[in-house]
Amino acid sequence: MGLKKRLEPTQSSDGIDRRGFLKCMQWAGTGVVWSLAGGVPVSRLLGADRKPGEKASDFTFVQISDTHIGFNRPANSDVVGTLGATVGKINALPHQPDLILHTGDLTHLAKAAEFDTLDQSLKALNQRQVFYVPGEHDVTGDDGKLYLERFGKGTMGTGWHSFDHKGIHFAGLNNAVQLEGLGMIGREQLDWLRKDLSGVPASTPVVVFAHIPLWAVYPE
Repeated sequence: MGLKKRLEPTQSSDGIDRRGFLKCMQWAGTGVVWSLAGGVPVSRLLGADRKPGEKASDFTFVQISDTHIGFNRPANSDVVGTLGATVGKINALPHQPDLILHTGDLTHLAKAAEFDTLDQSLKALNQRQVFYVPGEHDVTGDDGKLYLERFGKGTMGTGWHSFDHKGIHFAGLNNAVQLEGLGMIGREQLDWLRKDLSGVPASTPVVVFAHIPLWAVYPE
């Protein structure tokens, strides 16, 4: 109960909670477009108009999540079609994103055929630079072995990694499966993150991405 309460807060200050966001994800292909100008991020739903007065961005990237390839229940009986709609919206952006982040639950049961379908669907993207972190559904049954083989090449541990792009440092974390509990980062990964960030200047903006929003795990 305590874990559920931490992962599913009643409502955040911006009116969005994880369950509410996932409900929206069930309706149609969508994602979030992030624009960074001078290291300051601004977000909008994929397909939405730019916000009035929004500054010209240094670059943009798109975040998608919870594609759950293999799921076929009433909440979304055509997840492949949903992902196809998402790909279409990304390709239709007037300015193509520099990169795409997929923040986990690529598949529903971590089966080889599901990973194959995801891979084939994403080949339709104009932007092929996609970075991944796993969700709990990606490590079902084999502790993430197949996920790491297919989508975790070059990552550390159970799928964490970092990279730099146009003056921004990105750190992708696996907080889907840890001995400390779902949503926790774990000592080994924290030690890696501390070492990784020790070489990043204090003036460099840092984007941290993971499957379970960190504010939902530890609001303080």
